[in-house]
Amino acid sequence: MAIGAGTVALLGGAALVGWAAFVVFAPPGEAIVEAAFTDVTVLEGEVGSSISLNTVAEWTQQPAGTNQAVGVVTAVRAQPGDEVAAGQALYEVGLRPIVVAQGETPAFRDLTVGAEGADVLQVQEFLAALGFYDGAQDGEFGTATAAAVMEWQDSLDVEDDGVVRAADIVFVPNLPARVSLNGEKVFRGATLVGGETVVSVLSGEPSFKVPVTAQQAAKIPPGTEVEITVQEAVWHAVAAGQEPSDAVDQVQITLTATDGGAICGTECALVPVEGESILPSRVITQPTVPGLVVPSAALRSSPNGTVSVIGVDGAEYPVTVVASARGMSVIEGVEAGTKVRIPAEPEASR
Repeated sequence: MAIGAGTVALLGGAALVGWAAFVVFAPPGEAIVEAAFTDVTVLEGEVGSSISLNTVAEWTQQPAGTNQAVGVVTAVRAQPGDEVAAGQALYEVGLRPIVVAQGETPAFRDLTVGAEGADVLQVQEFLAALGFYDGAQDGEFGTATAAAVMEWQDSLDVEDDGVVRAADIVFVPNLPARVSLNGEKVFRGATLVGGETVVSVLSGEPSFKVPVTAQQAAKIPPGTEVEITVQEAVWHAVAAGQEPSDAVDQVQITLTATDGGAICGTECALVPVEGESILPSRVITQPTVPGLVVPSAALRSSPNGTVSVIGVDGAEYPVTVVASARGMSVIEGVEAGTKVRIPAEPEASR
């Protein structure tokens, strides 16, 4: 996996840009002959630094539901990553809808008047949640339960005989849930024989990790901000920790949301359900800081630890460095418009 190149965000005034062009493009010998130093004007601007990398997003899937219907799939109702609730049709077999319901016990038999057990209780809870049943939820299939089943069947436009077939419902442990159907087994025209694991429940949100080299990882401590771009959306995350990687000289930076929720918020459906998704990202190694900006080469450090800039008249101005990135610094202690030396001292006096 390719690791992106580093970038730096730096905005300053026109005079600062002009200075940079002079330093880069003027013949080096000529500059030394004319003066031992040049000068730069302290201007308002901002300094920041980021690295362009890729974030890998991936859903975790857990098998959760088994098909009991036998026949040809005539329609697929649930798309990968859809969030489904009790009573929602997942697919159709022979034009008969197969719906999802909450329950730990998988459907294993047809249920009619006289049946008892945990599966009956699940059906009663299911019918009650849909508003068809208000009787006792006691796991005993009586006439009231049968009447509710008939109302439910009418709503599906199927024969209202009051019998809940094992093939009619796929029970999953918890609802609502984001699900994925096994596309290799459930597709229009596929033949089902019963017993296939066809429904997987997705994790609440995808995992987000940034593969980096060990050297890059040293620049991305926990709390580092990361901006992830997905189509037109930008998601904000922070580095949470590191995990080992199978690749040589690489680790994975794990990400979490800045607000404690899901990184993708309400837009998690933008992440494809199958496989890994590679998302362009910006790792902000130095958050953008506004203020008075000078090249870091204009800073002079004294043995006692103080930092200063030297004016073109030779005067020394103590300053405080607020932030530095890629050769530029935001400082406090001088006024905008002050002209300072760069380098801080002439070569001859060093």
